[in-house]
Amino acid sequence: MSDEQTVETPPQQAPASPPEPSTPRRRGPGPFTLLVLPGLLTLAAVTGVLALTGGLPEDLTPGGSTQQDTAGGVNATYGPWLRKSAEACTVVTPSVLAAQIDQLTGWDNDSGGPSGEQGIAAFTDAGWRTWGKDDDGNGRSSPRDQADAIMALGRQDCSLARKVTDLRTDGTVNGDLVDLTLAAYAVGTDAVAKAGKVPAGAQTYLGEVKARFATYADFDKEDPGGGTAQANAILTAPTTTLTVTSPYGSRKHPLTGVTKLHTGVDFGAPQGAQVSAARDGTVVFAALTSAYGNRVVIDHGTIGGKRLETTYSHLSRIDVTVGQSVRTGTSVGRVGSTGLSTGPHLHFEVIYDGYYTDPMPWLTASG
Repeated sequence: MSDEQTVETPPQQAPASPPEPSTPRRRGPGPFTLLVLPGLLTLAAVTGVLALTGGLPEDLTPGGSTQQDTAGGVNATYGPWLRKSAEACTVVTPSVLAAQIDQLTGWDNDSGGPSGEQGIAAFTDAGWRTWGKDDDGNGRSSPRDQADAIMALGRQDCSLARKVTDLRTDGTVNGDLVDLTLAAYAVGTDAVAKAGKVPAGAQTYLGEVKARFATYADFDKEDPGGGTAQANAILTAPTTTLTVTSPYGSRKHPLTGVTKLHTGVDFGAPQGAQVSAARDGTVVFAALTSAYGNRVVIDHGTIGGKRLETTYSHLSRIDVTVGQSVRTGTSVGRVGSTGLSTGPHLHFEVIYDGYYTDPMPWLTASG
C-alpha cells in the first residue's frame, strides 16, 4: 500500500535504538581455555548461587542486564518507539503497531517475504521509498533498522486512518476506524471504499492482528497524553428542541436489522424544521449520500488541540455549500427523511479527533 508521505519534524532527542542482532564469530578452544575452563565453570556456579540468595548486589550479578522484556516478551527498547510512532494519530495505538509487526514477521528482523519484504515491518523497496526515514539518527534509513521500521509503519497506518476517517465521515464506509485502517493496510483504501466496510479479503488479516492486541496492551499504558477534552456544552442545539428518539450507542438498525454503533443522536423534529450549525466553522461536506441522505459536515477547528466536527443528516434540503464559513445558528438545511430513514428527524454526530463520540455532553452542561 502506498500513500503520500507525511513529513514530520524529527524529535529533538530520539529514544534509544533497539539492539541490532549480532552474530559473533566462533573460534576453537585454545590451550589456555582448556586449562582454566573447569575453574571458570565452578566460579560461575558459585556466583549464580550467591546471586540467587542475595549474596551479590543485583547490578554485579554476572550476565545481569538492565533491559527487561515487556509486553509479549518483546524487548523494552521497542516501547518508546512504538509510543512515538503512534503519536501521529489517535486511531493507531502502540499495541496495534506491535500486533501488526507480530503478525507480519513475528519480530524477526531477518525474515524475508515473497515480494522482497525486509525487516520487522516487512517493507518492500517501494513502500520504504514512500514511508522510510532515518528516525533513529544513525545516518541511514533502512527497513532493517527496527526503530526506522516502527516509525515508518506508524506513518503509513496513520495516513490510511485519515483516509478511512474521511470515507466514514462522508458516509462512504461504515465500521470501526481501527478495523477499517487495518483493512486498508491489507487490501487498500479503494477496496474498503468499494465494499463500504471491511472487505471479505481483509477479514483473515484483521482477525489475526486483533487476536494479538491483548498481548501488547502494556505498551499503551505509558501514554502521557491520554484523555479527551471536556465538552462542557460548547455546542448549541442544532434544532429548536432536543427530543431524543434514538440515543448514541449500540442498537439494531430499524431498517437493515444490523446491530452496530449508532454514531450519533436522532432528534425528533417535524419535516422542514430548520437545522442550525452548532458552532462557528467551515462546511467540508454537503451532498446526498446513500445511507445518510442529504448530509452536511462542518469542521469547527481544534478544541484542546484536537479536531472537532459535527454532522447533520437525512436533511430534506441543504442550505450550505462546501467551503462556506458558517456562524453558530446558521441554517445548514431542513429536517427530512432522506437516505436510510424511517421518518423525519435529524441524525446529529460529533466527531472529535477522528472518533465518533456521544453528542449529548457537548450539548448539555455537566453537573
